Order: sequence, then structure tokens, then C-alpha cells
Amino acid sequence: MSWARVVLESSAMSARHIPDRKETEDERADRRYQELLQELRVAQTGVQFLFAFLLTLAFTRRFQQINDFQQWVYVTTLLATAVASALLIGPVPFHRILFRRGLKPRLVRGSDRMARGGLAMLLVAINGTLLLILDVVLAGVLPFVLAGVITLWFLLVWYVLPLRAREQDG
Repeated sequence: MSWARVVLESSAMSARHIPDRKETEDERADRRYQELLQELRVAQTGVQFLFAFLLTLAFTRRFQQINDFQQWVYVTTLLATAVASALLIGPVPFHRILFRRGLKPRLVRGSDRMARGGLAMLLVAINGTLLLILDVVLAGVLPFVLAGVITLWFLLVWYVLPLRAREQDG
């Protein structure tokens, strides 16, 4: 049995629809929001570390030696990280503004959209950072090949496998 099949089967089992939990709409929204916050804690920490790394990078001696392409990748990656940070942290102020207004289902939907967008931008930021570092360290086409392979890996693990697991359950 291949590793991809094992991941798909375990994801499909955990993603299966649980028969009526006997939850009210508010209870379901509360549960979904708590699950989303647990997921976001991991992503928020990662994006904050990446953002800090990128912010300090510009103040290193070696940074002054990068070429125009590397500078463009750096700026693009920094901006993608800023957008990812805003989206992944966004559910917190969103919650503060909607708190105690009876809008939890709307909060869950909006926070879910922010999380999805934030993860997409985090994918761009991580792979942009990887391309930048590989391009500084290695020569030629190899940085692009390696960054491309890693981007495909992220797409497989973050999107393709979960979507296939969801379809198999559907």
C-alpha cells in the first residue's frame, strides 16, 4: 500500500460525516470555530516566524549583495507573508467585532475564508523564501527546479490529498 493511499484513507476516515450530533446551529458554529482556531494556531506561529525572518533579512550584510531577481523575489515574498499574516490573524479581530451579536455562523464562514486565503498566501511565502535562499546558495536552474518540486509537494499535501479524501467520502 502506497503512502499516498494510507494518507487518503486515514484522511477520509477522519473526514467522514458524523451522523446527527444533536447540535443546535449555535453549538455547531461554536465547535467549528474552535476547530478552526486550533488549526490557525499552527499556521499563525509559522507565518509569524517566517515574517520575522524576512523582516530581519534585509538588514544583513549579505542582503546588499543580492541581484535584482533576488530582490524582486524577496519583496514579493515579504508582501505575500504580510498578506498571509493578516488573513491568518484576521479571525481574531473579526471575532472581537462580531462578539455577542448572534452572528457566530457568519463568523465561522468569514474566518474559514480568511484561513483558506491565508494558507494560500503562506504557500506562496514559504516557496518564495525557499526560492530566494536556493537562488543565493545555488547556481543556474537548480533553485527553480527544487523550488518547483517543493511547491508541487505543498500543493499535493495541502490541497490534492485533502480534496481527494473529501471526494472519496462524498
